[in-house]
Amino acid sequence: MLRSMTGYGRAQNILNGRDITVEIRSVNHRYYEYSSRVPRAFGYLDEKLKTLFKSSVSRGKVEASVTINTIEGKDQVIRINLGAAEGYISALRGAADALGLEDNLKLSNLIKLPDVFNVQKAPDDEEQIWTDVSSVANEALAKFVEMRTVEGSRLKSDVLEKAANIEIMVGEVEKISPETVENYRNRLYTKLCEVLESKDIDEQRILTEAAIFADKVAVDEETVRLRSHIAQLRDMLESEDAVGRKLDFLVQEMNREVNTIGSKSQNIDIARLVVDMKSEIEKIREQIQNIE
Repeated sequence: MLRSMTGYGRAQNILNGRDITVEIRSVNHRYYEYSSRVPRAFGYLDEKLKTLFKSSVSRGKVEASVTINTIEGKDQVIRINLGAAEGYISALRGAADALGLEDNLKLSNLIKLPDVFNVQKAPDDEEQIWTDVSSVANEALAKFVEMRTVEGSRLKSDVLEKAANIEIMVGEVEKISPETVENYRNRLYTKLCEVLESKDIDEQRILTEAAIFADKVAVDEETVRLRSHIAQLRDMLESEDAVGRKLDFLVQEMNREVNTIGSKSQNIDIARLVVDMKSEIEKIREQIQNIE
């Protein structure tokens, strides 16, 4: 399926106490180039994401942005400092005995005492975090690829339309080209009659000159190759593979054939067609710059 190199995808989800957002965007580039913005604490995700995206993207400058926000308290572990608690209890009961006070010590009394409870950040489970991030990243990637595919379909339709226009003009060139040789033969005959002031003209000489001229201005090979290139263009646009670089080379070849037709032609109508064909080829070139 033909794809554009321009695309965007975004996904967000809350998984295992983390609010995860992944955004992917891309623009034209000759090769696959990846860059990302990942929180420093999760830097180990960068290479994994690069590999993940490369599985679905062969060309384009891809930028990924990842944000991971931990829901308050979800990454905290509460630990009891038993040594401190025992020390407080022993001291309080000793004071109660010494002062003749009632021993009504309860667990809730310990909450207010310093250093009994420690709040610590839970260690990261890197495998679980990658599982969660990759889940969100795959969702964003699916939207990203879908957008590139939709844009690729539009590019394909536009390129096919312009290729059809070129094909019509090739047919016009093939129609006009033989007429050019015939017109030359007639002009040559008239000119010789004027120069020699006689109607007794060597027909063989006329035919020979016309044949030489026809060989110089013949564009049959160029139009045949141009039609072949257009056929290849259509085949490539139906390919399931990334064909952007191949299309770029093929369009160069199409332009080369049209330039040759223009250099050979001595007919103003063909010259106009050459200008129009070059214009359509340039439009195709601009479009395929965005094809993966």
